[in-house]
Amino acid sequence: MAGTTHTVTNQAPPLMQYDVFGSDRALVEAVERHLAADVLDEGLSELSALGRTTGSAQVQEWGVQANEHPPRLRTHDRYGHRIDEVDFHPAWHRLLGKGVAAGLTAAWGRPGGHVRRAAAFHMWTQVEAGNGCPLSMTHAAVPALRAEPELAAVWEPRLTSTIYDRELRPPGQKPGALFGMGMTEKQGGSDVRAITTAARPLAEDGAYELTGHKWFCSAPMSDAFLVLAQAPGGLTCFLVPRVLEDGTRNVFLIQRLKDKLGNRSNASAEVEFDGTWARRVGEEGRGVRTIIGMVAATRLDCVLGSAGLMRQAVAQAVHHCAYREAFGAKLVDQPLMRNVLADLALESEAATTLAMRLAAAYDDGGEQERALLRIAVPVAKYWVTKRCPPVAVEAAECLGGNGYVEEWGMPRLVRESPLNSIWEGAGNVQALDVLRALRREPVALDAYLREVAPARGADHRLDGAIKNLLTELANMDGAEGRARRLAERLALVLQGSLLVRYAPPQVADAFCASRLGGDAGGAFGTLPPTLDLKAVVERARPLI
Repeated sequence: MAGTTHTVTNQAPPLMQYDVFGSDRALVEAVERHLAADVLDEGLSELSALGRTTGSAQVQEWGVQANEHPPRLRTHDRYGHRIDEVDFHPAWHRLLGKGVAAGLTAAWGRPGGHVRRAAAFHMWTQVEAGNGCPLSMTHAAVPALRAEPELAAVWEPRLTSTIYDRELRPPGQKPGALFGMGMTEKQGGSDVRAITTAARPLAEDGAYELTGHKWFCSAPMSDAFLVLAQAPGGLTCFLVPRVLEDGTRNVFLIQRLKDKLGNRSNASAEVEFDGTWARRVGEEGRGVRTIIGMVAATRLDCVLGSAGLMRQAVAQAVHHCAYREAFGAKLVDQPLMRNVLADLALESEAATTLAMRLAAAYDDGGEQERALLRIAVPVAKYWVTKRCPPVAVEAAECLGGNGYVEEWGMPRLVRESPLNSIWEGAGNVQALDVLRALRREPVALDAYLREVAPARGADHRLDGAIKNLLTELANMDGAEGRARRLAERLALVLQGSLLVRYAPPQVADAFCASRLGGDAGGAFGTLPPTLDLKAVVERARPLI
């Protein structure tokens, strides 16, 4: 029997058994704003159902189990046959199955599909971000495959299926399939021009034999992969299936799984090709152009994933502080903690609002929206993913010593937080991509300015930031050395304009004062005290 000294008091209840969607006001409002009226009720209903699933104790426990039992590589069976399989904990398969069933790979063929999927992905990454990788890659493979209509006709129905089939079988026997991607190599990293994997044409039209390696291959248990290799005509995109149509295993040699800082439930591999059969996707020599649609979609998922992680970190922090007492008052009611929480909440809402706006641009598909995506995706990928680590660390600090303890969940968020900034093109890659858009595609900047324009005149700090941005853009001398500065300013102005248009006045006012008006310090919790911080924090509080 426990002694009286072990009576537990002054602790917040676990943040579970709640609707992750309904408790996220910024996310709900974004869905209501961007979904057409004829699909809004259906979308809200499915997202509410997924929100309750996401917040359930069972699903959250699956996330813990998947993280605590990382995948294991089996290169050979007991007889010595090469099999190159990855074993996962059952919780991983349950999470991945739920994600597929929830439509996280099915955005391309239904009304409002990208907004609905984006909101779902935003929530689902809060359970365990690792299974977001295969879901993202599978979703993003669709636009690349459409460069080869015959391949798309075969694969797209399986990629957009809501059936999760974990078995490695010939594609024709599977009701649903997952895709991975392999681009980078040891000697090149982000410089895909340095790829050495060779593609030799075979007698069959469009078929090739690959020899080489990939230093990072995402989701190696997938049914097929899009990879880049050097064909006779130059760098080319290829589809590499794990199992051939006759049932034999393709040559796909998994050398090892990466031992990563975070994202431990997900397998990331080094693989070798040695006479590996592949099918060309698109024209020879146009591999980057072919695969860029996949890259753009995965980069948006990096933004969504970071926004989801920030939301979960902020939700945990606000929830804890709403129950925890110190020095005679709830932490949430103490001025300095309220300032910290409000500052974190601003970062989270700005990230969510921007990510959902970009998802809506995918649904629209018009020329103006495509031009906006060309500049806004790398801008958002650069800035939002970079804001995730400091948010996660500060949110963990709000829990005090408990935030440093594994079973409280915050260390997992902290370890996961840098990933989206590194993957799919790290910060410099994104900033330089923004420069390319500014220099080569003037319609992209025009689309950006058109997006910002409706907010002009509503806040003097936003107006000043737009003016300063235009001044900086007018002089592109030495732009490469200040590309990060430009990307940051583009991101903040875009976020500010969206919050001025769509967020409550207290949120927009606080964001513009601190992020655009310069009235804040370098750390969280330095907002001007004259703002309505209580309203900002209350808006971010999850309801259980």
